[in-house]
Parts: sequence; C-alpha cells; structure tokens
Amino acid sequence: MDDNVLIEIKNLHKKFSSVIAVNGINLTIKKSEALGLVGESGSGKSTLARLILKLIEPDGGEIFYPAIQNIRRDCQIVFQDLQTSLNPRMQVGEAIVEPLLVHKLLPRTKFAARVKELLEMVKLPATYARRFPHELSGGERQRVGIARALASEPRFLVLDEPVSALDVAIQVDVLTLLKGLKNRLNLTYLLIAHDLVVVSFMCDRIAVMQAGKIVEIGESRQILTMPQAEYTQKLLQATLQF
Repeated sequence: MDDNVLIEIKNLHKKFSSVIAVNGINLTIKKSEALGLVGESGSGKSTLARLILKLIEPDGGEIFYPAIQNIRRDCQIVFQDLQTSLNPRMQVGEAIVEPLLVHKLLPRTKFAARVKELLEMVKLPATYARRFPHELSGGERQRVGIARALASEPRFLVLDEPVSALDVAIQVDVLTLLKGLKNRLNLTYLLIAHDLVVVSFMCDRIAVMQAGKIVEIGESRQILTMPQAEYTQKLLQATLQF
C-alpha cells in the first residue's frame, strides 16, 4: 500500500432496510489532504463518514487505516449543529476536557492550560471556558466544536457540513480558520457539503456522490471548471444559481 495513504476504502456497502445508502464505494484518502465529499441530501455522504469513523459497521467491503493506530483518538468529527451536539448543562471548558479524560492524555493539573491553548487556537478568549453553549453565537459554538475535536490531537477530521447553518460572513471566517489549522497541525480533512464552491475553496480533491455511489472524483479545479458527470454539472449549476 502507498505510504502516502491515510485511509483506503474498498467496495464498501451499507443498507438500511430497503435503502442502499452506500453502494460499492472505493476511495483513498491521502495523508494531509483535504478531500471534499459532495452530493444532495440522501446521497450517502454522512453514512460513508460514519462508516469511516466506525460509528456504524458496513454490510460489506473493508476500510483500511495503514497510518492510524487508534481510530477513536486519531479520527474526530465536527458536526453541523453544535446546538444539539454540545451538552447544554456543560460549560465550554468541560466539553473540551471530555476527550482528555476519555483518552487519558494529560494529568488533571494540565487541563486548564490545555483548554486555554485550544480556545486560543480557534480564536476564542480563554474566559469562554466558563460559558455555556446557549451563551454563544452559532459561529462561536462551531469554534468550540472544532476545539473539542482537536483536543485528542487527531490526524483526521470529518467536517460534516460545518458551516451550512451559519451566516455567509461567519462561514468565511470558520472556513479560513479550518484551512489554517489544517496547515498548522498537518491534518487530513474529509469535508462533507452540498456546495461545490465551498468545497473547492477548502479541498484538494472532490468526490461527488449520488445514490450511494461516487460518480466523479478529481482535482478541485477540474471538478469546478470541467465536470464530466451530468450529476456534477447539475450540482454546479444549482450552486452558481443560488
């Protein structure tokens, strides 16, 4: 296997009742790349991400992690809706500390310093550690979600529609932050989205999903300027019209 491969997916299948969510996916995610996964709702994007993170098991096929030792620690996710994924009764600092406790990464005496470091990493004041989720804006909650995902020092992040619930100006700020963190921490991203323009800004390559299958994959510039699949062309037209 290529030394540059972080995750390799071979002939992956997943079915829910009569719905085929993932249908024979073959995909390679390279070390330090940002791979975009684009498609309409119901195309299978989030199911594929959950399979990669081992949150669910496939019905067939295999996923290989040649450069990952501990999937739970090294692979993390940033969710779309931080309003529901953050515990409303838990202060921001407590939420960020959770992965440190689960993976036993630091002694408790160093938790406060690590929380401060992570908050500063996502451009939030250290004082936000004492706030509750309802006291934050949508953009601030998303930054907390990013800090929490980074707490375990992962190598791979799934970004599941990370800016779709935010205002356009805030989207740009969060995407710029994520791009900077990728370079600073040498991260690998799988960015799930429906907006090809957003994905092209963030990603080196783009995979287009339709009805559980990858119908096109290529360099971002090629997908954006010369899409080959009819479905990709329709997605691009819809994005530009919007």
